[in-house]
Amino acid sequence: MFGLADCNNFYVSCERVFNPSLNGIPVVVLSNNDGCVISRSNEAKDIGIKMGEPIFKIRDLVKKENVKVFSSNFALYGDMSWRVMERLRLLFPGIEVYSIDEAFLNLNGVKSSELKNMAHNATTVIKRETGIPVSIGVSKTKTLSKIAAKLCKKYPALNNSCVMIEKRDISKVLQKFPIEDIWGIGRQYSKMLQSNNIDTAWKFIQCNPDWVKSKMSIVGLKTYKELNGEPSFDFEDNTQDKKQICTSRSFANDLYEHEEIIMAVAKFAASCAQKLRKQRGVASRAVVFVLTNPFKDNTPRDYRSIVINFENATDSTFDIVRMCTKAVTSVLKSGYGYKKAGVILSEISIKGETPGNLFCDKDLLAEGRLMKTLDEINAKYGRETLYSASQGVYKMRYNMNMLSPRFTTIWDDIIKVKI
Repeated sequence: MFGLADCNNFYVSCERVFNPSLNGIPVVVLSNNDGCVISRSNEAKDIGIKMGEPIFKIRDLVKKENVKVFSSNFALYGDMSWRVMERLRLLFPGIEVYSIDEAFLNLNGVKSSELKNMAHNATTVIKRETGIPVSIGVSKTKTLSKIAAKLCKKYPALNNSCVMIEKRDISKVLQKFPIEDIWGIGRQYSKMLQSNNIDTAWKFIQCNPDWVKSKMSIVGLKTYKELNGEPSFDFEDNTQDKKQICTSRSFANDLYEHEEIIMAVAKFAASCAQKLRKQRGVASRAVVFVLTNPFKDNTPRDYRSIVINFENATDSTFDIVRMCTKAVTSVLKSGYGYKKAGVILSEISIKGETPGNLFCDKDLLAEGRLMKTLDEINAKYGRETLYSASQGVYKMRYNMNMLSPRFTTIWDDIIKVKI
């Protein structure tokens, strides 16, 4: 038996914990550089604000409806997520953290008669101890538990918990559940299925499994089996190492100076290298990309993506930064204002299990000690206490004009109580 705990409108809920005056009114949280809507309160949804909508397109609506707008406060959101996940660990036999606001629950061994009370108790405890409202769906598979959790948000009468284990209940729900809302069925598969008159989960499970496999590969077949109550996605107690590591940002303003873009790419490459070492990995390939502002008319546009194959798999900040900055320097165009850049590391393997190059003339042990020292100093004294010169001495500027205080991670921002 599986469960899914899903924090309701998570970023907005985090803002409301420390500012109760936001309850009952439309609230949105924006992406990096105050670009697009990435979290909405129910009130914001009701007035027509869509997920991913650029804020400049809805400024009139925001003003008319007095929508409260916040910049992304990821330090706060990350800490609140940790608090929620730690309570879930205490309340359930096991959890698998799926994202910052979701976790699958291992309910093996729990009696069916206890599931409803267990789920309801968990939502009550988490709301009381963290202030975050959580929906918990329980069913026979991960995919069905995701559907059950969605029902909690759609039907307030469920009181944030839904146990969906009886066959007749599952069938009733699937008959009306839209195909595009099923976990694991993306936009392209959704279009393909709808073109074949398959617009609900119920119609999907009536298909021939061989047809499903031929059209949607083994992953689509697993989703098909999960909807039929056959577990096909295992529960993972341990967080899996990432197959790709990406750091990218949109800039506060279009950057025309190549030096600024190169410094930004150096910062992104260094960040990727640090994340790579954290999971004890080495990478054999990197992709660097830059692009101009897609929303600006009457300006020259450019998108460049450069693939870099490393001669030796590495986790060295200096090697990765050097190769990424050299690559991006070769493709930048004069007179173009670049709005976004990023670095992606791939072909990642475990450091101790990756064969070395016989012709490598570097002292890898010394380099490993240097990277360890770099990470230890930055962990003790603060991020980017030590960094490569190519990253520059100035911090990147971001639009964060509506940032709330970091109540739980910065002493100066802690709530002050007057007695």
